[in-house]
Amino acid sequence: MTKEELLSKLRTIIEPYVQNEEGLTNLSEETNFIEDLEINSANLVDVILDVEDEFDIEIDNDGMDKMLTVKASIEVIQDKLAAK
Repeated sequence: MTKEELLSKLRTIIEPYVQNEEGLTNLSEETNFIEDLEINSANLVDVILDVEDEFDIEIDNDGMDKMLTVKASIEVIQDKLAAK
């Protein structure tokens, strides 16, 4: 799966939780979920659970701690997919 495909799926997953629509419009690898998209920490857990379901992977606590930006999330997802 390409990085663009991952980004597209990730965008679909996070969209319902985004409080800052402008941040979503300008989504890039540098986008921070909490600062740029204003996703609260409880919803960030929901995002991670949705990512696990979408990609059929399990993300451990270390992976969850890293998933604060789009780039870091894509890297965690790619690592988990590669390990399957």
